[in-house]
Amino acid sequence: MRRRASKPAFIDGPTGRTITYGQLAGAARLVAAGLSKRGFKKGDVFAIYSPNVPEYAIAFHGVAMVGGINTTVNPLYTPHELAHQLRDSNAKYLLTIPQFLANARTAAEEAGGIEEIFVFGEAEGATPFAALLQNDGALPEVTINAREDLVVLPYSSGTTGLPKGVMLTHHNLVSNILQCSEAQFAPGIEIRPDDVLIGLLPFYHIYGMVVVMRWALYKGATVVTMPRFDMEQFLGLLQNHGITYTHLVPPIVLGLAKHPLVDKYDLSKLRTIISGAAPLSAELEAAVKARLGVIIAQGYGMTEASPVTHYRCYEPEGRPKPGSVGVTVPNTETRVVDPATRAELEPNHEGELWVRGPQVMTGYLNNPVASANTVDADGWLHTGDIGYGDEDGFFWIVDRLKELIKYKGLQVAPAELEALLLTHPAVMDAAVIGIPDDEAGELPKAFVVRKGDVTETEIMEFVAANVAPYKRIRMVQFIDQIPKSTSGKILRRMLKTA
Repeated sequence: MRRRASKPAFIDGPTGRTITYGQLAGAARLVAAGLSKRGFKKGDVFAIYSPNVPEYAIAFHGVAMVGGINTTVNPLYTPHELAHQLRDSNAKYLLTIPQFLANARTAAEEAGGIEEIFVFGEAEGATPFAALLQNDGALPEVTINAREDLVVLPYSSGTTGLPKGVMLTHHNLVSNILQCSEAQFAPGIEIRPDDVLIGLLPFYHIYGMVVVMRWALYKGATVVTMPRFDMEQFLGLLQNHGITYTHLVPPIVLGLAKHPLVDKYDLSKLRTIISGAAPLSAELEAAVKARLGVIIAQGYGMTEASPVTHYRCYEPEGRPKPGSVGVTVPNTETRVVDPATRAELEPNHEGELWVRGPQVMTGYLNNPVASANTVDADGWLHTGDIGYGDEDGFFWIVDRLKELIKYKGLQVAPAELEALLLTHPAVMDAAVIGIPDDEAGELPKAFVVRKGDVTETEIMEFVAANVAPYKRIRMVQFIDQIPKSTSGKILRRMLKTA
């Protein structure tokens, strides 16, 4: 950061407010000192309940510098959901924005244990975040064991159950940044110091936190932050800031491929799109590449792996791998195992992916049973995702283990049908779930967002013409929007009651 002191590190998209690398480093140190003077010490937990703003990185790194633990919270959480995370993580302080202060105060009262609420800017009933910067920057001696001491505690449901605190150490996060940086790169895919990235992926989520907020800094790039997604504002920021590199999720890639607004903006500076958090089909890859003329690739990971375990940062010459999430990142191992027998499978056979490497979490907070079920005694993280690898070591994700539809004993992968549905010219978006059936066990049902005239029968006939008989869609329901998390995952439980 000292070498790049005058270069913009973060630019607030809506306002243009800029924080340079030098300002970021100095402010993070002041925050660390300010927290220390308030009695915040190594091992204490600091909750950040905020959308993406440049100051998010100042808070995060200030907490880390003094040996504290960040617990990052979804800004869309209700007070009750926030209170659960505050209580479970044993948070000491809470940081938010003025618009969310009422929720924050309600949650703090319900959770108990919050000593002080800070706010970016100013709001009655909270301490301005700027107050933490009013000091001489003198820090106490802090000894950090990088392999054991936690730096962040994001929450994830993992492969099953309710959200759990994922214990990630300094070593986990630094390892993953280096693993991503030292991978083999094809031209145009690696982040360069002169790149300008869009900071749209939420920083509370491991993808935005590590891959955008921290890896981009490590590479010396500039990040333009967006507090929430709006297609028109998103396209405007891409154009006006000359965004060259983006980390996105499949629903936004879908918008770039199909939304009519895209044609109204100059996106000629955009060189690279990296997709993650959910599978991106080969067809959608091809569509956005053809429309924008960009390099497109994808990666794979999960919160419990800090997050990246696979990255398609290159392809063998003459052997393209469309739809693949790439190869295993350096210093990581991958196994594909039969979910029933746990026998290791040969290439091109679908099974559950297991990974092992220095980025794998130390466990779930206060949950030894879930920890042992997810990371076994040999250090293998059981991802709960179904996929396969080919002879070249490239992997594809087919679906989630728990989301597979069983039709008369045969496995039907919703993601496969969704990818097919998205190739229909009248389909804007789609999701598939299993509906209980006395005879078949489950029947595949499609929820479709239309962008043209099409009937339920036409949708079913289209799918039937392209898949084996047991994979056919048996029911179609048209809806206005597919429910998804901020990381792009389809919220199938909400569709089951639709």
